[in-house]
Amino acid sequence: MKIIGKNAVAELIKTDKTVDKILVQNGLRDDESRNLVKNAKNRGYKVQFAEKAVLDKECESKRHQGFIAYTSDFVYTDFDELVSALQENENAFLVVADGIEDPHNLGSIIRVCECAGVNGLVIGKHRSAQVTDSVMRISEGSANHLKIARVVNINSAIDKIKSAGLWTFALELGGSDIYKTDLKGKLCLVIGGEDTGVNKLTKEKCDGIITIPMSGKVNSLNASVALGVGVFEAVRQRKQ
Repeated sequence: MKIIGKNAVAELIKTDKTVDKILVQNGLRDDESRNLVKNAKNRGYKVQFAEKAVLDKECESKRHQGFIAYTSDFVYTDFDELVSALQENENAFLVVADGIEDPHNLGSIIRVCECAGVNGLVIGKHRSAQVTDSVMRISEGSANHLKIARVVNINSAIDKIKSAGLWTFALELGGSDIYKTDLKGKLCLVIGGEDTGVNKLTKEKCDGIITIPMSGKVNSLNASVALGVGVFEAVRQRKQ
């Protein structure tokens, strides 16, 4: 897997993950780049310098900012182990992404979850974007710090999450006002795909549906934006 961009590479070298090498563009003189190279070397990583054209060939979008790290494929967290750990956490906070197929949305969702201190994210093995180079870049390296589990069946996963004591809400139109809903304690938020929303059966398995009130003429938000609102409303309530 290629980890692309300054922020993503900087977050990667903070972890204990194996890095084969870090490719750095020749001629970078800014303090941020110098410090990143210094930190990588101090951590014992192999740093290799090359011309910009070499990095351009390795990055289709050419938005590498002069840094590309090479590491093993993303390692997902075991779902059962994740749920078991949350069972003992009175403030457990989990997010389930149901049919998020757009890599940009998945990357943004990962970033939202990590920034908010969510304990884990569950995605499907099918009909869902996976953690790839581009998703890692969009997440700004947040995927390095968030437990992400993959499951074959989202509905079966919801059953296990509820059995662990997490109160589970689908974030969807037609539900209760999110700002009037108690989101403290063990919580799981389910966000649906860009076009279809949360699957009908999945909604039925949830304990409830919560909705973000809107005043504009357009009554829907991008999935990652909606999740951001939902997650940080829960964070706000938990700090009171």
